[in-house]
Amino acid sequence: MEKIEILKRLYREYTKKYLSKILLALLFSLVLAGSTSSIAYLLDPAIEKIFINKDRSLIIIIPFFIVIAFTAKGISLYAAKVIMIGISEEIRKALQMDMMKSLIKADTDFIEKKHTGKIIGNLLNDVNYMTGLVSVAILNIFKDSLSLIGLMSVMFYQNWKLSIVAIIMIPLASFFARLLGKRITKVTSQAMERAGEVFTYLIEIFKNHKLIKIFQKETYETSRADQALEGVKDRQKKLNEIYARSSPIMEVLTGFMIAILIFYSGNLIIEDELGINNFFSFLAAMMLAYQPVRSLATLNITINQGLASARRILPIIDLKEKIFEDKNLDTINLKDGKIEFSNVSFNYGEETKVVLKNINLNISGGKMTSLVGLSGAGKSTILNLIPRFYDPTKGDIKIDNQSIYTKKLSSLRKNISLVSQETTLFDDTVLNNIKYANLDASDEEINKAAKLSFSLEFIDTLPKKMNTLIGENGIRLSGGEKQRISIARAILKKSKIILLDEATSSLDAETEKKIQDAISFLTKDRTTLVIAHRLSTILNSDKIYVIDGGKVIGEGKHDDLLKNSETYKNFYEKQIQKH
Repeated sequence: MEKIEILKRLYREYTKKYLSKILLALLFSLVLAGSTSSIAYLLDPAIEKIFINKDRSLIIIIPFFIVIAFTAKGISLYAAKVIMIGISEEIRKALQMDMMKSLIKADTDFIEKKHTGKIIGNLLNDVNYMTGLVSVAILNIFKDSLSLIGLMSVMFYQNWKLSIVAIIMIPLASFFARLLGKRITKVTSQAMERAGEVFTYLIEIFKNHKLIKIFQKETYETSRADQALEGVKDRQKKLNEIYARSSPIMEVLTGFMIAILIFYSGNLIIEDELGINNFFSFLAAMMLAYQPVRSLATLNITINQGLASARRILPIIDLKEKIFEDKNLDTINLKDGKIEFSNVSFNYGEETKVVLKNINLNISGGKMTSLVGLSGAGKSTILNLIPRFYDPTKGDIKIDNQSIYTKKLSSLRKNISLVSQETTLFDDTVLNNIKYANLDASDEEINKAAKLSFSLEFIDTLPKKMNTLIGENGIRLSGGEKQRISIARAILKKSKIILLDEATSSLDAETEKKIQDAISFLTKDRTTLVIAHRLSTILNSDKIYVIDGGKVIGEGKHDDLLKNSETYKNFYEKQIQKH
């Protein structure tokens, strides 16, 4: 029942719109079936009139019609395939586009739990098999079924007794083909899993290539790569061996078939119940019929592979975001940008520990508030809850006394800029990376943002200036340059609320000073919540929250916390030692 539902859905959502083109392919399949059948039929008059009766009047006409039949067969087969190739590529794009749209809109939680390699495997390998299910299978059903009907008609026309013998043998060939098909389906699924593992491993290699080199693990990783590829090789080898088995099986069956037919037809010929011309025409039709029989018998392989892939892809396409844009909600209206956390708790899943426990924060509008604490205390999670990358398991967050869960998500995020210590850039030009914050921004606005973030200083030294490609995640730029582009992007957005995870500790003093000046402009008169790594940020903050173990254990200004919070005092003293 599940298979039927999947097939119905694929037809309804991806195939139905191409019904007119499929019918045209069906028309060409009819021509193909007719021309194939006529080739077998034409052997009857060719042998009788030319070879037996030695009639010269047909020595040109029959070969001419045979050429016409083969030409019609070739052209119709080509036309049907081209039409279905076009449909299959449209369907492939539609499936991949639906997956991409779903993944782009997916919750951060889903993306972080799903390995990139497996998603790429779904997008490439699984979509290929699904495309085969909705396009290749359709063509084969039309083409081979019609050809088989036409050839069987020729066989019965020539001699019904021989046709009955052939029909008895055909299911036997089909039975063996189906047995092989089940085995192929199983091994194909295993091969796809191994291919997904290779995708995953390959991405790990790209991401961690510096780590591999510094720890000199090239030999170790080469060994792991060999193991991963060995698994793919074994499955692919087994798959090809199973395919290869079909040839000797079909050859043996064909041999038995021909032997039985010669024995049986020999008696018919001796008894004058069958002419030589009828026999050769029948034999040609029967031999031609084996290809569509074999194709139809193994069609279940394509169908099962496609269904198995559909079971992996459709759940991704059907992803329902837990955090989504509800158009029925009102737009959030910000005046001061005051943020309040009320008894907020959070964990990343039922099996994980609680990250935040009854957090209460009052972040003043237009001022800078800092979060300090050890790594893993929950500071980044607090930042991630404000733009609703995640939703808390308990509690409420309000901005200017408006619960962010009762307002449009787009209007919330429109008012927030995020500058993270893990700077994220696209493999694109400097211009497009800055412009990403506002695709309609003028050149003047973009240049102003670049200038205020001190980005123009290094942009003007690049080969193509603003149009310079910066590589994957800005690999061709320094850490400070990437951070300044990130700040320029945030300046261009002109948001009321700034979320800042400082990342200047690894920079030289001059670059750090420029970034700090850029941040000062970015955060001026804006509500700023910052995970403070720098001593100057801590001292300049209007309010400081001390986070430890997912709880607020201290709050206030710097001088008050030095007196009242031992945790803050230790944290501050460590910052002094660094400077």
